[in-house]
Amino acid sequence: MPASKFDIEDPFQYKAGLNSYHESEAIKGALPKPQSLPQRHSQGLYPERISGTSFTAKRAVNKQTFLYRILPSTAQSEWNKVPDHPLNQRPHSELNFVPDQLIWPPQKIKTDKTFLDGMQLIGGAGDPTTKNGVAYYFFTCGADMGAKKAFYSADGDMLIVPQMGVLDIQTEMGDLRVRPREICVVPRGIRFRVSLPKGPARGHVIEAYSGHFDVPELGPIGSLGLANVRDFEIPTAKYDDTEEITKVITKMGGNIYQTQMKGSAFNAVSWHGTYYPFKYDLGKFMPMGSTLYDHQDPSIYVVLTCPSDKPDHAAVDFLVLGPRWMVMEDTFQLPYFHRNTMSEFSSVISGGFDLSRVPESMYGMSGLNNTLSPHGLSAWEVENAMQKKLGPERVPDDTMAILVESCYPIGLSDWAYKRGIKTYGDNFGDFERKFKSKI
Repeated sequence: MPASKFDIEDPFQYKAGLNSYHESEAIKGALPKPQSLPQRHSQGLYPERISGTSFTAKRAVNKQTFLYRILPSTAQSEWNKVPDHPLNQRPHSELNFVPDQLIWPPQKIKTDKTFLDGMQLIGGAGDPTTKNGVAYYFFTCGADMGAKKAFYSADGDMLIVPQMGVLDIQTEMGDLRVRPREICVVPRGIRFRVSLPKGPARGHVIEAYSGHFDVPELGPIGSLGLANVRDFEIPTAKYDDTEEITKVITKMGGNIYQTQMKGSAFNAVSWHGTYYPFKYDLGKFMPMGSTLYDHQDPSIYVVLTCPSDKPDHAAVDFLVLGPRWMVMEDTFQLPYFHRNTMSEFSSVISGGFDLSRVPESMYGMSGLNNTLSPHGLSAWEVENAMQKKLGPERVPDDTMAILVESCYPIGLSDWAYKRGIKTYGDNFGDFERKFKSKI
């Protein structure tokens, strides 16, 4: 640390700094200056703007980017609904909202599926048509999407978390390589395709309908800590020059549509603005923690957050539980028994959760503790935590787990509900009474 060590090198170039204004050109002079909309572009490119917020949003949160394309996105045919696509979703109100604690083993990889066709809805809440809510997915894939296909979600930002394999993500602004222990966010409306340079892959996607992902405020922590903005990487301009037909697929209102576009969806020769995809190495996260007593709330591990329409309640808080020291004195160091107004979805990338290890065969497992459902660790883990001699302990370097909190209760798809394993054991969890009544 403070960065992950990867077996697979990243061949792409990036710009540094989340929320900064960035500009990039694949050919010198392709970016017009000082104006954004010249009457005639010097290299014959078409200006096109993509807006992530309203034009009048406050400057600090305004997200707009100009792209300069070989052909505009409007060089397309009509849209047609794809009725049998796996991402077509019924309304979230029809999902299974249950209080059970559920876990899912690692998903078997479908080697014949692309990233897009291998996404499976776990569950969610809210409504993308009102930009309010969230959806969680598994993905497994063993095939490239192909050079003549592009996808974008009009419903929400997609946070992509690979657990196994390597994803090369081509976007309208350039290329990203995303490996396990890295995450990537593709904001709503930005087109992308996924290829697999090192074979099959699997992981999770968190789709936020409400607003956009951003780093949390630091408050009394000060100006340094958690995920530092300088460590976020933004792609640089790269373009495909072809007039062959590209299939463009979109998800809008939970339904899948497709059209044909003349030329490549990735034909932007240059761009400038504040709305772009980005990636982040979770190994660079600077954790904060207790140095004296008590186990702090998991909110100190938030990497990215996305607001809801409820003040002080996040639609999504994305947390990382990775390597760090635990030094609290006379303290129940494990996560305490809890009933949380936020639903909690978790997954192991490698190692385990904190000091709790899982077998390597279970890397990729995930679980859900729904809104206000009681949860905590097993009786034997609790007993060990109460009896052990405390001293400084190092959470191992291979530990990498994620926790996703949401103010929404999560309804499960029939597929996920039927495959989920309920975690309650026999005999009420085998907890023993320790309290001695004085009456």
